[in-house]
Amino acid sequence: MSNKADSPLAIAQVTPYPWESQRELNEYVERLSQELAGCGHSVLVLAPSGSRVLVRESRAAIRSASSNPASLFEPGAVRVLAMGQSVPVTKGRRGGRMALPLDITRTIEKLLATLPLDVLHVHEPFAPSASAAALRHSRAINVGTFHSPTERVLSTQVARRFIELFFGRLDARIATFDVTRSLISGFFPGDYELIHPGADTERYRPLERDHNGPVEIAYADVEERSALRVLLRALRGLEPDGSWHATIWTERPLDTLPRLSKALRQLVRYVGPDDVALAELFGEADVCCAASGGLAPAALNLLKGVAAGAVPVSSRIPIYEEMLDGGDNGLLFEPAEHEILTAQLGRLVRDGELRARLHERCLARRDQISWRRVADQVEQTYVAVLAKRHDNDAKPAVQRRLAKREFIYCDLHMHTDHSPDCATPVDVLLDSAKRAGLGAIAVTDHNEVSGALEARERANGIKVIVAEEIKTDHEGEVIGLFVEEKIPRGMSLRETLDAIHAQGGLAYVPHPFDRMHSVPDYEYLLKVVEDIDSLEVFNARVAVPAFNEEARRFADKYRIVAGAGSDSHVPQGLGTVKIRMRDFDGPEEFLESLRDADLLHKRKSLVYLQSLKFLQTKARPGKRASASKH
Repeated sequence: MSNKADSPLAIAQVTPYPWESQRELNEYVERLSQELAGCGHSVLVLAPSGSRVLVRESRAAIRSASSNPASLFEPGAVRVLAMGQSVPVTKGRRGGRMALPLDITRTIEKLLATLPLDVLHVHEPFAPSASAAALRHSRAINVGTFHSPTERVLSTQVARRFIELFFGRLDARIATFDVTRSLISGFFPGDYELIHPGADTERYRPLERDHNGPVEIAYADVEERSALRVLLRALRGLEPDGSWHATIWTERPLDTLPRLSKALRQLVRYVGPDDVALAELFGEADVCCAASGGLAPAALNLLKGVAAGAVPVSSRIPIYEEMLDGGDNGLLFEPAEHEILTAQLGRLVRDGELRARLHERCLARRDQISWRRVADQVEQTYVAVLAKRHDNDAKPAVQRRLAKREFIYCDLHMHTDHSPDCATPVDVLLDSAKRAGLGAIAVTDHNEVSGALEARERANGIKVIVAEEIKTDHEGEVIGLFVEEKIPRGMSLRETLDAIHAQGGLAYVPHPFDRMHSVPDYEYLLKVVEDIDSLEVFNARVAVPAFNEEARRFADKYRIVAGAGSDSHVPQGLGTVKIRMRDFDGPEEFLESLRDADLLHKRKSLVYLQSLKFLQTKARPGKRASASKH
């Protein structure tokens, strides 16, 4: 399989933070989107915003494209759409504005319902957020990236069970750091691909400077505020002999920064973006520092210094230690231990050979940490998941045969008294199916084909598909259509699918997301999605409509042929769902006819049907006979 997409993809990147906020996550989204667009893909960035103008313009663009949503995309370009106004929740941490989906969810729902997406890439999809809302309403392939190396107590402790089900909609998971992967997989098990973030190696590169002058130390004030105080304490401990000079780059007003002592003012200066670009500062520096205690680390910033060739000195927090390969590619100090930072900076000031050796290691990493590398790995993830989608091209020869056939109504899921939880005799089922106007039925008794074989023998004017609803070993149930021999229960989902196909049958997954049935988990379906022939997107006995909606989304995203069934355990349930399709002969024609079928259903009281099932299967013999006769 190629690592590159065969054709341009339509991609949406979703961030939970206001687009204008100074968040490394937003920088990640922006740079990744630019690189993907550079590969020819069309990229939309969906984000909350603090700008009323951007929100107004974005919603106007969405309304004007309502008849042609694809017009929002431009091949090879990135477009930012503000989904709604952000709400300030806390200012306790840098970039602390968070967006609650007060007016965002509805906009996202309407947009994703019609947007022709190949991939929806959500970042930190914890609820409540724009990312979570997008994941909830997506009909595309869903990829989630997790960035934060710290625990979210609300999601991991309070709402963990809900979040587990919610994350089940992710078709691929990415972690930007190994520490993040270890943390998130401990709470939400799954396969997380490690893709480290990158740096803009074109902007951040070594610049010409006078190497005979003092050693230049650079610090970007983008971590928590206590980190700057740690650095200043460390600088006070260095010898003020003119062998070094430090520049602190900040976007804060200068009058809000810690005041420098008279001695330090000769060696340390504050600068802002108007004075010098960060890329220029790092490009002319010998050393760059990162002093976060873990509250608000800036890993992308550390990588920018590495790309510029500035030797990194960072606190020994897991995320920085990972970026510096445990200290092989830079020097470390214990968090908040300014004396150790002083000692490490002193080593670099005095030891030119150590600086040169670590400088060369930085330069050797430039290709490894480029955003081009990140985009290539992410694109490979997209391609691997998209490759699991079914080929939905019709078979012309079969279609021509079917075009000459009459339309019939079909029901693909029902039971007889050969199932332990059903008391409907075969003859009663056949008579009820005829009265309901069905021309074809699939008899799907639990772990048994005898009822279906008997129904086929006795059928008069109605087509019977011999089938079996097979219980797997802790991986849900699957129906084998067009089988002739009983398939034993208790095998793995993969083994059961293989057994169905070995008989020339079709694998049909019933009620795939109904938590009140025995269902395969999302992760199990992803592992075998290529071998599923049809998915039940409407089951009349599903009590929660959202479960059927989830099945429809899954079928749409993987282009699986959709089916439906009454799952009738009593005769009165027949007719609650009908599939209008061309008459067929054999599995191939059936699947091709089902591809273009219409699903029709009508509401019938689930309590009424369940009560009848109880009376017929659990009541005393006299009452049961009376109920069956009635």
